[in-house]
Amino acid sequence: MNQLNGRRQTANPFLLYLGATWKVAVSISLLAAASAWSQPVPGSLDAHWNEGASDCKATPQAPLQVHAYEPQTFILRQSPCADFEANFLYLLIGSDKALLIDTGAVADPKEMPLAKTILELLPDKDQKKLPLLVAHTHRHMDHRAGDPQFASLLSVQIVPIDFDGVRAFYGFTDWPNGIAHLDLGGRTVDVIPTPGHNETHLAFYDNRTGILFSGDFLMPGRLLIDDAAAYRESALRVVDFLKTRPLSHILGGHIELDAAGHAYRFGSHYHPNEHRLELAREDLAALPAAFENFNGFYARHPNYILTNPIRNLLALAIIAAVALIFIVWGVRRLLRHRRGG
Repeated sequence: MNQLNGRRQTANPFLLYLGATWKVAVSISLLAAASAWSQPVPGSLDAHWNEGASDCKATPQAPLQVHAYEPQTFILRQSPCADFEANFLYLLIGSDKALLIDTGAVADPKEMPLAKTILELLPDKDQKKLPLLVAHTHRHMDHRAGDPQFASLLSVQIVPIDFDGVRAFYGFTDWPNGIAHLDLGGRTVDVIPTPGHNETHLAFYDNRTGILFSGDFLMPGRLLIDDAAAYRESALRVVDFLKTRPLSHILGGHIELDAAGHAYRFGSHYHPNEHRLELAREDLAALPAAFENFNGFYARHPNYILTNPIRNLLALAIIAAVALIFIVWGVRRLLRHRRGG
């Protein structure tokens, strides 16, 4: 038995060498593949976004700006002159289908040729345009007004906007927990529930570019809070989701701050010296703590503002009512004083 073992150990050194070499080669290949998969495709945000004008009638503006982040990822910005919301929309192209995130604030194709522009950007497959899925970060009108432009187009599917429709389409059975996945063909987009601004809000994480498309959940602007507790939980979920994933940028639905962090006047069609579009992991990481310190009305972060518009309006209404009561009381007292005199 020992002789047999000895012959086995000395008879096949070449085979042992080949086996060891093969294992090393396979390990190197697997590590290289994993490294390549984990590294996002680089892109460019070197763009000067359309800032609108102080007098839009006197300064004609292109309604839609298109920027290629990389050959399969497009950022579209609606001009502030077309609508003060000045939405950012995102087109992601896979090998089997494309995904459009939001359709913006303008419905009229004559004023905003969104569908025409998207079709021009889509590549052909089997002698026709690549199928398109139209999704939304949430159901507010400025993120879905352009939907009718796509309603009659072939090979276009529009995700429902109502709460039950959103959950059913993505297959969420324990909202807001769980992650849905969109397979575009060689490109997977993870769909993360992020209620708080709106109950239907979603964020989209693109595995190709490492970009989180965050809608109104996180952006350089006013984070309008509908449910503060839900918002904070959403922030914690997104932070946890991204712990083990690369994050190139966070791209939101609007820019509402200037470079110094001051908010533009609500409804303004002119955004000079805008804040950069992209936010970073640090901005996301600071969001849960920002909600812990939120007073329920207003709080500032260097790159965004937390505000509850309903509470602010109620507070203003109460202040106005109290002021009116004091004015009436003061007038009546003055009249009584004069009559007494």
